[in-house]
Amino acid sequence: MTVDANESTFDDIVSKGTVIVDFWATWCGPCKMQGVILDEKVAALLPDATIAKVDVDANPALAARFSIMSIPALRIFKNGEIVASFDGVTKPDEIVAAANA
Repeated sequence: MTVDANESTFDDIVSKGTVIVDFWATWCGPCKMQGVILDEKVAALLPDATIAKVDVDANPALAARFSIMSIPALRIFKNGEIVASFDGVTKPDEIVAAANA
């Protein structure tokens, strides 16, 4: 399942289960590539995980909270705790391995 996350919904979204947070922006070409990887490959390989999209331009406080300095950036949460971080376009097998660890 893919959801849009913002400053008011973020904590609730990441509090339950496995959540892959995609920090991105509309103008970012590599972010679009990462989005395709998440939506088409990772979602199929991790059907029970939630993919949460955070637009850094619309949610600068969230980007600052997680020290997002470049995008795309992924943070994988399990029950509210970060278990893995990736910066730059990340391959599906790396994302799946981190989410299953």
